Amino acid sequence: MKYLLAGGSGFLGTALRVRLAEEGHDVVRLVRRRPATATEYAWDPSSGSMDEQALTGVDVVVNLCGAGIANRPWTRARRELLRSSRIGPTRTLGRALAARPAPRPVLIQASGIGRYGTVPTTTPHTEESPAMDDFVGTLVVDWEEATRPAADAGVRTIVLRTAPVLDHSGGVFRPMRLAWSVGLGVQLGDGRQRMPMISLGDYLRVVAWAVSNEDAQGAYNLTIPSPASNAEFTTVLAQALSRPRFLRAPAGVLRKGLGELAEQLVGDLYAVPRRLTEAGFVFEAPDVASAVRAALAGVTVPGIPAADL
Repeated sequence: MKYLLAGGSGFLGTALRVRLAEEGHDVVRLVRRRPATATEYAWDPSSGSMDEQALTGVDVVVNLCGAGIANRPWTRARRELLRSSRIGPTRTLGRALAARPAPRPVLIQASGIGRYGTVPTTTPHTEESPAMDDFVGTLVVDWEEATRPAADAGVRTIVLRTAPVLDHSGGVFRPMRLAWSVGLGVQLGDGRQRMPMISLGDYLRVVAWAVSNEDAQGAYNLTIPSPASNAEFTTVLAQALSRPRFLRAPAGVLRKGLGELAEQLVGDLYAVPRRLTEAGFVFEAPDVASAVRAALAGVTVPGIPAADL
């Protein structure tokens, strides 16, 4: 099969690109600079323009575009970037796919589990749960809505509401592992807040499942089926690395320093992957212990050093 990746240079994009190539698929990319190889095509999502040849012969489009949401405070400029880096590219791809003659490629669209907010709840959020009326919830709603032109044109569209993806090679887990390895790991707040997560191996398997399963369509939560608290996560990680767990970052301090962003760290996000489990998808790392073990072991990508992923 032939895949077109947008946002393919980051942690997830690189891992997916290498995995697809390893499996024998053709992979091409959209880039905002001048293309350097025959597998790259230019686009400018800020203006809605895209090389028309990029979609030629493509079976699957994977859109992973979006600036990191939890790696720096949400200033006004940062909020604007978080929105524009997601909605512009998604809208550009949605319209380009809608303009194609049938049969059109499948669209695998990134989204966020943060859609449901961080207000404590006694029942888990499923794909049918309403979005929270806060910055992240509104952002995710608008992000997913930008796929509407493609879906309305009959494109099979799969929206992956993805939790933080864990692997030693990159993403949020890499700095966590380094901190805990030198005894500087911390529990966030009181540790009771549920924190969604998924291993990189299961993330890659969900993408492959969504492409091959012709019944797959609409939104799916990508997080472990057995939710865990931050205290449980830090305990498992500390034990796996044979390090003590005694440092804590008080919620008040985090809120004072990070503002609204702190809620993504100390707020309660209780969600489950109901649609995936009902469809028969089996997680290889379904709980916090197996997810941490998988992350520490890492996904094997032949020929690519872990630091490069």
